[in-house]
Amino acid sequence: MFESAELGHKTDKATYDKEVPNLRKELLDAQFDLAEQAKFPVIILVGGVDGAGRGETVNLLNEWMDSRFLQTHAMGEPSDEEMERPMMWRFWRALPPKGRIGLFLGSWYTWPILNRVMGITKLAELDQSLERAKRLEKMLTDEGALIIKFWLHLSKDMQQKRLKVLEKNPKTRWRVTKRDWEHYKKYDKFLTVNESVLRHTSTAEAPWIVIEGADPRYRSLTVGKVILEALRKRLAESEKKKPAGSRAAPLLPSIDKLNILHSLDLAQKLDKKKFEVELEKYQGKLAMLTREPGFKDITVVAVFEGNDAAGKGGSIRRITSAVDARQYQVVPIAAPTEEERAQPYLWRFWRHVPRKGRVTIFDRSWYGRVLVERVEKFCSESDWMRAYHEINDFESQLVRHRTVVVKFWLAISKEEQLRRFKARETIGFKHFKITDEDWRNRDKWDDYELAIGDMVDRTSTEIAPWTLVEANDKNFARIKILKTLCQRIEAELKKK
Repeated sequence: MFESAELGHKTDKATYDKEVPNLRKELLDAQFDLAEQAKFPVIILVGGVDGAGRGETVNLLNEWMDSRFLQTHAMGEPSDEEMERPMMWRFWRALPPKGRIGLFLGSWYTWPILNRVMGITKLAELDQSLERAKRLEKMLTDEGALIIKFWLHLSKDMQQKRLKVLEKNPKTRWRVTKRDWEHYKKYDKFLTVNESVLRHTSTAEAPWIVIEGADPRYRSLTVGKVILEALRKRLAESEKKKPAGSRAAPLLPSIDKLNILHSLDLAQKLDKKKFEVELEKYQGKLAMLTREPGFKDITVVAVFEGNDAAGKGGSIRRITSAVDARQYQVVPIAAPTEEERAQPYLWRFWRHVPRKGRVTIFDRSWYGRVLVERVEKFCSESDWMRAYHEINDFESQLVRHRTVVVKFWLAISKEEQLRRFKARETIGFKHFKITDEDWRNRDKWDDYELAIGDMVDRTSTEIAPWTLVEANDKNFARIKILKTLCQRIEAELKKK
């Protein structure tokens, strides 16, 4: 893997001084074209061996390029806030929008490598981390991102020499730490792990570019030229007609022609007296569960989807009235903003992932891609087809971090929906709840039923199952939701 970086490449000063001015100009031109088109983001990862010039490379790129369109992130040790969320959260919220460049010193590979070298994790855990990284990069490139990954390499002898030179110079002595020398002693172990990581994560969508880091001039020119070439190529492609996205395997029709929603008994009811007793019971239980000492070690994400007028808002209020206001947040999901459209689809949801000891309730959610965006053709078929896998991966990352993911689909009959629509039109304080869009969605009832069935089939997993709620009777629905939520939290609290 590192043979090409061991050839002793060097660039003399005269050549460097001659090429740099034109390279800088062309990089700036490409950067301005990127900003003007604003069709895709660029993500640059700078990794490599200690002393190989990672920091110098990042500083140089900041000097050569326009900082208005360049966001630099030094991904050191996670902060306390970041430790309380899934590992990928810190990277998701740092992603650049379309038309911008995100420059990462350290990445989603840094800590898996360090943990493996230091013996904190086993080989299987490293492999799992690498698979998650590849899935993230595949998702980002499918969304249109250009990913450029640099690995700056030094031989063991050259690393030792480089560290000594830096340490000897009073102006650079501060850059060499005790940890650098500890890593040097484990050079062979790092080499083995690094080679494995690069071999398994250099993909067609996001290949690694390995560059010898011994000669600063050679390193700098090579990095700059690679970025320029990648930008030019991608900008030229984006000016052409965008090719149709790759088609995923088609959804197979149901063998028995059954629709999962048709199996629900929507006639189930709960009389008012029993409802009040059950409401007090389960709200009280929820209040106690969220106040247990162990709750500070878990997170709850509750997702509410359902037919228009199915009672999502009322059900959410029955939950929030039982939880301390300092512990929960309700996130209403509407059409994406301009800021959100400039990011990968799941970004707007990752940013709201709560810290431990908190509850976040999504009033509609990431499932909009496989529901409204599918039915209304707001996205391509390939976009919503691959979304099933991306959603399952997103939720598995949440669950791995001890997040209780509870997903509710509130189902009502077409007749009950019509009754509620008409009531909303006639009752003054409910009039704001009915819109022309609600009536348009109703016209596509059958299309939505098909999409809902596919959604449940493909995303109701063992770790994050769907709970289908018979919601013709609001009392029955609200108690089923509270009871389910309590059961899921209680089960997680019992785990060690």
